[in-house]
Order: sequence, then C-alpha cells, then structure tokens
Amino acid sequence: MRVNERIRVSEVRLIGEDGEQIGIIPTEEALGRAQEAGLDLVEVAPEAKPPVCRLMDYGKFKYQQKKRQHSSRQKQHLVQVKYLRLSPKIDPHDLQIKVKKAREFLERKDKVVLNMLFRGRRALAHTDLAKAILARMAQELEDVAKVEKQPVLTGRMMNMTLAPK
Repeated sequence: MRVNERIRVSEVRLIGEDGEQIGIIPTEEALGRAQEAGLDLVEVAPEAKPPVCRLMDYGKFKYQQKKRQHSSRQKQHLVQVKYLRLSPKIDPHDLQIKVKKAREFLERKDKVVLNMLFRGRRALAHTDLAKAILARMAQELEDVAKVEKQPVLTGRMMNMTLAPK
C-alpha cells in the first residue's frame, strides 16, 4: 500500500475516515485534508481509475491487521500424524491402552497411523489376526474417528490410518 507522499497521481477518489464518499479531488488537496485531520492518506485500490484513497490512521490499521493475523494463526491447528506400533500377539489390556492413546490423539484432531509389526515367521501366518485386531481398534474408535486408509500389508508391516471425525 502506498501512503501519503508516495501516492504520485494527479487526482484520487477520496473516502473519508468514517466511510463516506468525498469524491474525486487533486492529490495535494487530499494530502492537506489528511494532515488537517491528523490522519494518513492510504491508497486502497491502486488499479482503479482514478485510484481510491482513504483517510485513516495507518499505524493503527497495520497494528489491527497484525493482531487479526496473529489471532487467526492461533486458531489454526496443524494436523500431525501420530504413529502407534502394535504386534499380532498383543495382550487385550495393552490393546486397550493403545486405544486410549489413539483416542487422545484423535480428540486433539491428529491423524493416527496404526502399524502392525510382524517379526520372524509371523508375517504370513497371522495377517488375518492382525486385520481383526486393527478392525477391532477401528470399531472401538468409531465415535471419534473414521478409517481413512484400510489395512494394507507392505513388507513386514500392516498399516491402517484413522482420521478424526
């Protein structure tokens, strides 16, 4: 935005500090009005013919704009991906602890990737058991999560992704 003396056109369409249209006037006169009122002449629409300028306190405007950006950044939540490792021979109590931890992550609006890790000869022998465990976890978390990616076997690991509702 160009402000005060940086506006180098012969005439501008002026808008007063409370939003009323003043009209098309020479730039020097608009600068004079701004100085009389103790305000700045700010170009708000440079592409218009003639450019539209407004009388405002530019420092206050920049401060409020910065505050708005800061507050909107605070309201944003960056979605993180949290990983939980499981085994096909997981104990029921350990599974409940993993479910509780996954629920915490999902309530914080983070995605959860469940990794079922196979060791040794268990890889091909227990894929059906692993799918059943992952399906059970998805069922227990269905009130806070939806299955984004169904269980897929890649190498010695089976993955399933849950996203918050």
